Amino acid sequence: MTPVSSPYPTPRQSSAALPRRACVVLPAAFSNMAAPVDLELKKAFAELQAKMIDTQQKVKLADLQIEQLSRMKKHANLTHVEITSLPDSTRMYEGVGRMFILQSKDEINNQLLEKRKTADDKIKELEQKKTYLERSVKEAEDNIRETLMSRRAQ
Repeated sequence: MTPVSSPYPTPRQSSAALPRRACVVLPAAFSNMAAPVDLELKKAFAELQAKMIDTQQKVKLADLQIEQLSRMKKHANLTHVEITSLPDSTRMYEGVGRMFILQSKDEINNQLLEKRKTADDKIKELEQKKTYLERSVKEAEDNIRETLMSRRAQ
């Protein structure tokens, strides 16, 4: 058999037997220009990522609070509906800690209406906070996109 020559070295041959490939060497000035841009972009992306994580946590917290307030509002509404069906002479007690305090029907209705009003106000406030957070993240993303576009144009 005749040996077949291969461009790849056999285990017994050294790496010097490999064919040479062309290598591109960039000027030092070019690499120094790219480094600050990359650092700026890395910093901007890191800040955006931190802001996104923080905002997502705040939005989740706001969602949980809205859900809790909605349940409290629904509970107050159902209690109000049940109380209105009772006669005015019915004795009603409000639970305070481990004790119960005798209250009039009007006082309990007023407290339930106040609970619902407070819950509505807080829900509106949390919804506004959520939209603000989402808008601020969108603005940060747009700023980074703008920075990228300006870098590409240069």
